[in-house]
Amino acid sequence: MTDAAGNHSVRRAMELLAAVAADPSPLTLSALARRLDLPKSSAHSLLRALHGAGFLEGDARRGYTVGPRALEVGSRYRPAPPATGGAAPSAPPGPVLLAGGPLRPEDVERVARDDHPVAVAPEAERLIARGRAAVEAAGRASAPVYGISTGFGALASTRVVGERQVDLQRALIRSHAAGLGRPVAREVVRATMLLRARTLAMGYSGVRPALVGALCDALNGGITPYVPEHGSLGASGDLAPLAHIALALTGEGEVVTPAGEPAGAGPALAAAGLQPIHLDVKEGLALINGTDGMLGMLVLATLDAGRLLRAADVAAAISVEALLGTDRPFADDLQRLRPQPGQRETAANLVRLLRGSPTLAAHRDTGHAVQDSYSLRCTPQVLGAARDTLAFARRVADDELAAAVDNPVVLPDGRVESTGNFHGEPLAFACDFLAIALAEVGAIAERRIDRLLDPQRSHGLPPFLAEDPGVNSGLMLAQYTAAALVAENRRLAQPASVDSLPTSGMQEDHVSMGWAAARKLRRVVTNLGRILAIELVAGSRAQAFRRPLVPALPTGAAAALVRSASGEVGPDRFVAPELRRVEGLVRSGAVVAAAESQLEGPLL
Repeated sequence: MTDAAGNHSVRRAMELLAAVAADPSPLTLSALARRLDLPKSSAHSLLRALHGAGFLEGDARRGYTVGPRALEVGSRYRPAPPATGGAAPSAPPGPVLLAGGPLRPEDVERVARDDHPVAVAPEAERLIARGRAAVEAAGRASAPVYGISTGFGALASTRVVGERQVDLQRALIRSHAAGLGRPVAREVVRATMLLRARTLAMGYSGVRPALVGALCDALNGGITPYVPEHGSLGASGDLAPLAHIALALTGEGEVVTPAGEPAGAGPALAAAGLQPIHLDVKEGLALINGTDGMLGMLVLATLDAGRLLRAADVAAAISVEALLGTDRPFADDLQRLRPQPGQRETAANLVRLLRGSPTLAAHRDTGHAVQDSYSLRCTPQVLGAARDTLAFARRVADDELAAAVDNPVVLPDGRVESTGNFHGEPLAFACDFLAIALAEVGAIAERRIDRLLDPQRSHGLPPFLAEDPGVNSGLMLAQYTAAALVAENRRLAQPASVDSLPTSGMQEDHVSMGWAAARKLRRVVTNLGRILAIELVAGSRAQAFRRPLVPALPTGAAAALVRSASGEVGPDRFVAPELRRVEGLVRSGAVVAAAESQLEGPLL
């Protein structure tokens, strides 16, 4: 789902549950997908999150009904105003079209995560055919052309003629499929395949239309090549990962079964009704000389990071309220004194989330509220800086989504020219910068968690938010987990892009390490979601300890949702499942949607 579509769909589900729909019949996966206009895979994720939080009862076979926790939240907080206009639901979108131009990040996510179909537009087929004619002419020419009538890398001076030019492409794929390690995530492989097909469809690579069609057919047929986690240095593109994908298309490589096990690509293609592709001149090189693995991971990470930064605003607002902080430093006239755009956005979100809070009003003139700690007062400065870093990473990704990354490239006038556009440095920098920023978002969240649990600094909350402290330890070890995740993120935030190592007989004497930077970024994103879940559990429990003080409507709605998944204050219990459930609510967008249901319009 896209940022907007994800929040919209979860909000629709929250409205449905909070209002307790009049139709008491069980809710099936198909019904939810149809009602919310979602792909089934997205609806399935939403159902799991709602069921795990106790909002739904039942199972996939019998259907789901509204659970008691949904009734509880629905009775306390109003649902968002219903949509007006009576417009009919929009028709399901068609396939993602490769038309020779850029793709949107949301298109990448739909294909990578929701198995959305892909097709090649007629205008792209014309571009592909034009480029192919130029490659065939270059193969017949007397002058050597890199990758067409020569070897590769340090062997670029070796001349290859006649039928050996086809053998060259097959040998390239076999030799370059040399990665090791566990398979990378299915969504990364699918994003990589889509993005390679997008570049080839631009017509600058000189491949046949059938090759682009083979990539699309594999995506639409659910074929997931086995791509090991180690092998790419992020220069000359993601050579090894893309070679593993290409080899699977020829029927010689491996795929990953639905059970996660490796299997032969040939039988898998046959089972999907697909024929192995036979590589022709330049096609092996065109399949692997791209930055598509790095880019796919960066695109998915930017989408996830955008959702997490809004969840971080909600978590911070709950903590500010629970710690009897003040919202005065977030005022816009103070933010304008330092016109950093992300800072103003975060501050504006905090002001909206805390507006009208009876808790803040009850202690606004007390002595301790003169100056809050940095982890509260400087939230806009830290989270806002992360937003600005995310904006930079999005711009890099958007530019790359419009780029033709290959070497050599075939220009519209028929020239075949070598380039350096396969070098992944722009993507490596973006991944490293974003990992650093998100690590800091987690670091400041962990400081707020610690403050919530420390009776010396929490202004009256019990030690570790435990009922009967001493007998019970409360969330003591949850903070340990947050600290461990922060420590790991600090290690992962060490830049990969400064760690070049020369390869290929010193021909490729500087590499980007962008693949490694992107893999690290994905782990940082995962860890941040878990840290925020712990903060939300702690802040929501602290809110409960503040009763009879009442929170603001947006923070109260979000905290009530969290407590519905993690439980109310009580004796110690098994904490890990509660944290996992709240993590699911963070990732699905449900926490943000609960807060937004009490706002006029979405958070920034």
